[in-house]
Amino acid sequence: MKKPNELTRRSFVKTSVLGTAGVFVAPMIVPSSVFGKNAPSNIINIGQIGFGRIAMVHDLAETLTFDSCRVIAVADFDSNRAAKGKQFIENFYNSKSGSTGSVNVKTYEDFHEILTDKSIDAVIISTPDHWHAQPAIEAALAGKDIYVQKPTSLTIAEGRLLSKVIKKTGVILQVGTQQRAMPQFRIAAELVRNGRIGKLHTVKIGLPGDPSGPEAAEMPVPKNLNYKGWLGSTPEVYYTEIRVHPQNSITDRPGWLRCEQFGAGMITGWGQHHFDSAAWGMDTELTGPISVEAVADFPKSGLWNVHGDFFSKAEYRNGITQLTSGGYPNGVRYEGTEGWIFVTRGTYTASPSDPVPAGESKALEASDPKILTSVIRENEIHLYKIDNQHGNWLDCIKSREQPISPVETGHRACTVCLITHIAMKMGRKLNWDPEKEKFINDAEADSMLSRPQRAPYGTNNIPGIAKYL
Repeated sequence: MKKPNELTRRSFVKTSVLGTAGVFVAPMIVPSSVFGKNAPSNIINIGQIGFGRIAMVHDLAETLTFDSCRVIAVADFDSNRAAKGKQFIENFYNSKSGSTGSVNVKTYEDFHEILTDKSIDAVIISTPDHWHAQPAIEAALAGKDIYVQKPTSLTIAEGRLLSKVIKKTGVILQVGTQQRAMPQFRIAAELVRNGRIGKLHTVKIGLPGDPSGPEAAEMPVPKNLNYKGWLGSTPEVYYTEIRVHPQNSITDRPGWLRCEQFGAGMITGWGQHHFDSAAWGMDTELTGPISVEAVADFPKSGLWNVHGDFFSKAEYRNGITQLTSGGYPNGVRYEGTEGWIFVTRGTYTASPSDPVPAGESKALEASDPKILTSVIRENEIHLYKIDNQHGNWLDCIKSREQPISPVETGHRACTVCLITHIAMKMGRKLNWDPEKEKFINDAEADSMLSRPQRAPYGTNNIPGIAKYL
């Protein structure tokens, strides 16, 4: 895979942002040319959908460093954010080329204008969780390749629909579960799957909850925000800033992350990362648990209503039990009959406002250090190896091979998040059929596999979608 230019994500962000005023300056980079050695006909033109903290400090910060692509448009329901996205992207390219005016990035309020732009080959979706599945489906139907942030969907029905559409259209979709690009997660999964800790029987996942928040009075909708569009398929509720995102900051953690209307909290926020990594080592990437049960604390007041502390248990057909709680160290611990392996992100953080600081523990530990130096032989299981999640996506757009985090594995990992959240709500053990993607003899739980969708938004209201339902 082609290596990115000599620029780290952190140095790029640090030199691209000034304080809390939200003023952007050109990053200090050693440039060659804006588009490197790639011929213009081989450049992948990208439209950025959503410009918030994850787009700025993660998705764009990594993607822009690759000469095989250029970002030429940005869309956001908040026109101020779209304008800042334009400035951010242009500053990068101007610095790289050594001159101003090297690129003119188009801005849109409605992401559909990106989808109808025939000069755009692919999109990055870095929106709030309730705006993941719909633009991804519509982008696929428009023939655009897709990088979409996790969680893959807001509901299991929505995720299954997305998977169907991607498979039918043949577009390349990469889910933003970038732990697969971190070597320690691949090494841990390979060691487990090759029996270095004996027979795997238990996986313990450390995952925090979210704090509750204050009550918040109604506020006038800012003129720069299309609030009805931002709400999308979710119910109409009054505007208040801590329900949406800060108006004077891009990098601060937005309030929508803590509202169930727009997601499920940390169980989907970080949960899809860890459940995806666990499934890699458990060899359950294309299936799911057969039962799940959970207890959780939910706020009794305040605008923010996602779960706090919780404990969940999932059982798999292969005999593995998966336990998840904020009481465990943040990461994934595999326990077998002959030892254990613990893997975490180490010092890595996706954004400065991640709710839990990077752990002080080593990125990879084992009950016996010799486990970690064990060589995976040629005839043993070797897992997909990459250097960068965004770079792998770009490579696969050109090769048309499947990326490391394709839609179905993303959907399956997200499903574990969502049925765990349902179990939190139900307060009892639920039996799950991973093939039919239904609860067993439980109509009440099945009723939570989808949500009502407010027209004209929602995946069920996409023109021509009926044949996929």
